[in-house]
Amino acid sequence: MKKKLILLLFVFTVMNMFGQMPTIPKPDKANHSNNQVLTLNDMVFNKTISPLKKVPLDKNSILVYDYDGSIFSFNLESEVINWTVKATDSNIEMCANQVTLKDGVVYVPFVNGEIFAIDNQTGKVFWKSRLGNITDQIILKNQVPVINNGKLYITTQNQNSNIYALDIKDGSLIWNYKLDYPYNHIPVLFFDNKVFTQSAPYFYSFDANTGKLLNRKTFETAMYGKPVTDGENVFIANEKDELFALNPNSLDILWQFKVEDNQFNIKERIFCKDKKVYFAAQGPTVSSVYAVDSKTGTQIWKTDFKDDNIEYIIEESDNIWGYTTKGKLFQLDITNGEIAFEVKLTTKPISNLEFAEDDFLFYYSDAALIQFEFKTKDENEVYLRTSIKDDAYIAFVKLLR
Repeated sequence: MKKKLILLLFVFTVMNMFGQMPTIPKPDKANHSNNQVLTLNDMVFNKTISPLKKVPLDKNSILVYDYDGSIFSFNLESEVINWTVKATDSNIEMCANQVTLKDGVVYVPFVNGEIFAIDNQTGKVFWKSRLGNITDQIILKNQVPVINNGKLYITTQNQNSNIYALDIKDGSLIWNYKLDYPYNHIPVLFFDNKVFTQSAPYFYSFDANTGKLLNRKTFETAMYGKPVTDGENVFIANEKDELFALNPNSLDILWQFKVEDNQFNIKERIFCKDKKVYFAAQGPTVSSVYAVDSKTGTQIWKTDFKDDNIEYIIEESDNIWGYTTKGKLFQLDITNGEIAFEVKLTTKPISNLEFAEDDFLFYYSDAALIQFEFKTKDENEVYLRTSIKDDAYIAFVKLLR
């Protein structure tokens, strides 16, 4: 009886925070979850503050998801902070995730399991959703909210370990599925009305509308790569040294590609363009960027970086841009992998690269928001932090456009 009273007391505490009972999918939504009797660890608690609406973009500003876990809008003309939003409660100060901007609404996942929908102009919150009640662990890590057809897809880790589909109107639960392992720190892929995700040695495909499990494929090693698609097939790397091409309907292996000896760790350094797969693998002595034909798995070119590791790559205007662990910013010709531009930065990036115009790009360092000018190679401090943490993990920046 005492345990039941404590459980009820906690439920009412969470209700007081979020304003309503946890959301449970209705039968008419045909939820196919293997986890329909939700515990407090994986219930979805959501609170609507104001009706969701489309918002014009504040095109003079840039969003900064700081490495302390706060997100703010910074006006690039007046050089002032427009607004700042933080998680309701969190024992861990870190960003560890990225945001998604859709129709002027900023969808922000926090490490404590909360997701907010925010007005990009004012910073006012439309709704808050919390995935479970766990407060002493990282629940959302390396996540990017994937939004399609009114649903937001995301996976959780540790004691929660679900894939969720939330209604973007209010953050309520549409469907969920309990994953096999707690190591779920890779963004999901939406393709062909399916959602693909990994959980250690398993790779899954779900019906995007109902959450019905379509396929689950078992691999020999953990699949800690970001799934991507060329519009025909799906590609995912394991934690070691192999990239797999999969049939999206059956998850059968079409081909597999092994990187050079002593290289591994592709993770999120991968993208597809024009029926080719581009990815970067790390290594103790040599790190390389590869281009592979997406139909056959045949290597087209490879560019090596000796005595350094590639931390980040992105496609921009038919070029590959990225930076290394030692702070080298580089540009590769996407057709042949030749280095078109490189410079040793004095400020080390810890975020994505956000391209503003042909003249410059933005990135975040441990100390400041940096505007890098291509012609002069100047690193201009646009916004300077008041304090610097020794253990800065990652940050994220996004221009409002």
